[in-house]
Amino acid sequence: MKLYTKPGACSTADHIALAWSGLPYEVEVLDGRRLKSPEYLAINPAGTVPTLVDGDFVLPQNAAILGYIADRAPAAALLGDGSPRQRAEATRWLAFVNADLHPAFKPLFAPGSFIAHRAQHEALKGPAHERLRALYDVVDRQLEGRDWIAGFRSVADPYLFVTLLWADRLKLDVGGLARVHAYKARLQADSGVQAALTAEGLG
Repeated sequence: MKLYTKPGACSTADHIALAWSGLPYEVEVLDGRRLKSPEYLAINPAGTVPTLVDGDFVLPQNAAILGYIADRAPAAALLGDGSPRQRAEATRWLAFVNADLHPAFKPLFAPGSFIAHRAQHEALKGPAHERLRALYDVVDRQLEGRDWIAGFRSVADPYLFVTLLWADRLKLDVGGLARVHAYKARLQADSGVQAALTAEGLG
């Protein structure tokens, strides 16, 4: 099994999940130039990360890869204890990060996708920061009495953690969210997280 990732991108979540899974795997870390190379485009014509290759099976898309890793490594319990309820809870929070939280960063990462004139890009920052703060308020409330976002370690956690790295990079105001800060510190101290970040040059 081989993961193609870019340092600090959402694909880092898949890297962490693989580290937690106990599965044998290898990782190829790409930069922007290699993402658009003919060799990589032959694997993923979109030229994006992540991509997971497992034998003759090629799988893009972060949420799909995280679910696949969890299913390939049931002993790691990354979708819970096997019950429909825990699987649904893990999937719920994975969907929250993938469909709500991650897209809320896009006006900050790629303002040109929303407004063509560079002079107007600054106008996107305020609403984007407000939206993200509201979403992290949801996270903070959910973490009350919990170490993990779903109540148990799941594939939602590495993805949520990566967004917190983005929030740091963008100097997003998450002041007062004590549970979010404690959660991020717990993840940063995790050996699997540290191994993935170090392998991507982020440690």
